Amino acid sequence: MSALCFWCADKMSTGEFDLIGRYFSIQKGNQHFVDFSIGDDCAITHIPEGYQLAITTDTMVEGTHFLSSISPKDLAYKVIATNLSDLAAMGAKPAWISLALTLPKVDENWLSQFSQSLFDVLNQYDVTLIGGDTTKGPLSVTITAQGFVPKGKALFRHNAKVGDLIYVSGTLGDSAAGLNWILQGKSAVDFDTEFLVKRHFHPTPRVELGQALIDVAHSCIDISDGLVADLGHILTRSQCSAEIDLSFLSLSTSLKKTYRLEKAEAFALSGGEDYELCFTIPANKKSEIETLSQSLNVPCTCIGKIVQQNNNQITFLKDGRVIHYQAPSGFDHFKDK
Repeated sequence: MSALCFWCADKMSTGEFDLIGRYFSIQKGNQHFVDFSIGDDCAITHIPEGYQLAITTDTMVEGTHFLSSISPKDLAYKVIATNLSDLAAMGAKPAWISLALTLPKVDENWLSQFSQSLFDVLNQYDVTLIGGDTTKGPLSVTITAQGFVPKGKALFRHNAKVGDLIYVSGTLGDSAAGLNWILQGKSAVDFDTEFLVKRHFHPTPRVELGQALIDVAHSCIDISDGLVADLGHILTRSQCSAEIDLSFLSLSTSLKKTYRLEKAEAFALSGGEDYELCFTIPANKKSEIETLSQSLNVPCTCIGKIVQQNNNQITFLKDGRVIHYQAPSGFDHFKDK
């Protein structure tokens, strides 16, 4: 970590390099394929033979991507999990991250909690922090995550085929439902609301599933902006359409107990931030997905199929019958509210 710093930050007693040394240079081990990292102008790494490098960058800004009330522990967890989810969608094994952290002021207690949670998550997934930047300004966190994928095996959005089955991992809509509960000013009062709130702050990146899908799936994407929006990216890139049966949507028991079915379906279709995987497979691979699901203990649910491109990007069904359904749109950073 170097470059921009806190040198002009209201005569702060703690400088940038003190912050780096105290809070972000403490990771032990996990130096896989890293030659030099924190302490120089750049990190120097190398890629194992037979692999390609997958790279993703995401920025989270206070008030846009997270509430000002979020704890530093939850923020650190979420920014890492969301980036690892991007790597999972490509079938990559996470290896390294870089962190760019913009802070309005130096808060030692905040930094201590943030960095400890950050390293807890990185160590859980065997990922190394190799560098980054700290500077002064409105609170935001930018992560660049990198991972390895076998050459020629990466999963993409543009390879869905007519006749493919459409699957999603886990359950959908929980994160949006949890956020909705928080925005109403409510605290979790029972197991179900506690589950939904936790799913918002602590999504599970499907890292192992993504790697297992490279020999099974035709296409894949992680669900960050909502099922309709993200599946739409696959359909646009693959030049095809889809049929989705709402009766097959994977909804958690907690979601169905807390909200009426119509609201639960809306959360599942457009809520976003579930960070589950949506993927398509040839119909003859169905048994392989069932085996993977059981071995990884990750539920995978078939919700529809890929069809020839037509006037409707997604046709909705209920119990096998076509219905007229106006799906809510997914998240868009620049859409007027």
